[in-house]
Amino acid sequence: MSDKVVLAYSGGLDTSVAVRWLKEEYNLDVIALTIDVGNERDFAAVQQKALKVGAVKALVKEAKELFVNHFIFPALQANALYEGQYPLATALSRPLMAKLLVDVAMEEGASTVAHGCTGKGNDQVRFEVGVNALAPGLKIIAPAREWGMTREQTIDYAQRYGIPLPITAASPYSIDENLWGRSIECGVLEDPWVEPPEDAFTWTKSPSQAPSKPDYIEIGFDRGIPMTIDGQGLDGVSLIQRLNELAGKHGIGRIDHIENRLVGIKSREIYEAPAATVLLQAHQALEAMTLAKEQLRFKQRVAQEYADLIYNGLWFTALHQDLAIYIQSSQRFVTGTVRLKLFKGSSSIVGRKSPKSLYSHGLATYDKGDQFDQSASAGFIHIWGLPVRTQAQVQGTGSLGEKEESK
Repeated sequence: MSDKVVLAYSGGLDTSVAVRWLKEEYNLDVIALTIDVGNERDFAAVQQKALKVGAVKALVKEAKELFVNHFIFPALQANALYEGQYPLATALSRPLMAKLLVDVAMEEGASTVAHGCTGKGNDQVRFEVGVNALAPGLKIIAPAREWGMTREQTIDYAQRYGIPLPITAASPYSIDENLWGRSIECGVLEDPWVEPPEDAFTWTKSPSQAPSKPDYIEIGFDRGIPMTIDGQGLDGVSLIQRLNELAGKHGIGRIDHIENRLVGIKSREIYEAPAATVLLQAHQALEAMTLAKEQLRFKQRVAQEYADLIYNGLWFTALHQDLAIYIQSSQRFVTGTVRLKLFKGSSSIVGRKSPKSLYSHGLATYDKGDQFDQSASAGFIHIWGLPVRTQAQVQGTGSLGEKEESK
């Protein structure tokens, strides 16, 4: 009697080949698990495909709401951007998938789980570290890391065994997508000098073909969570989908990034993330109005640490729990509305308001109604400059260029 393995199944090249390969190499009955995180796929067709290529069972788990509320929105509240560019769409989905992979393995009595990641990427780390944290006793197999085939050889393998694929050697992009973004790799994109062809993009119009008239939108936040677009309340999934359409229509959210992978290599990554781009920009603008200077400066450091943690597959750690508590606390007054202009590939903040705003017109204005006591500035400058003045008098450090003291 064959043992069972639960395979994280996307329906793409590697996982489709893996179904047959796992049976041939390990004599395992494959349970294909597909997780809906906003992939916009025909999941019935994905199920049928998994069964056709040899899976004994094909399951689909609806997880969009879970993904938004417990992964995307916490990352948004943190302003998590890996290396200041990547909004972590794929990286955020992996710990959720690892959790559901473990859950199904327990339900089905499987001793093993598998994924389609290669040995050169980050996802292998995210899946395996997550599984090890949640169920250390489960075995893990990574077929694409073991079989030693190039991408062309994997395509040949699929064709040889009649495995239907949505990919050809003429169109060799490797794509991963969910609600928060779309990742495009391989093919001509591996040359960092080559401009990404238009056929690599599907969520965003070319800015040159975008509407010649801008759209203005207002996004309402409550405690750092987006709740409304133009005053209309929307659940998280619908709100992100709507923004992907609105911003994508204007060519917003294209990212071309030379990225430092966890495994130590640099890779050229192309992303489409219309909603993520707009929401992160709007959230940061609202924080600038509602957080004190010291909070903002410290939170920027936390944001980098949080982004690295997600990217590096450390979601199920005590460090994540600690940072998450701080981030939630920082959001208690991040409530208000941000107005943005969407036009020709860019989004711009053009207005913001909040009932918890720290911006005071009376203190900021130079016109009538100025409440700032300018006479207090002389005393402030005297005290503020005291250590500078003292050091200059004692050590002579006030010169334009430091000179070695004569001996």
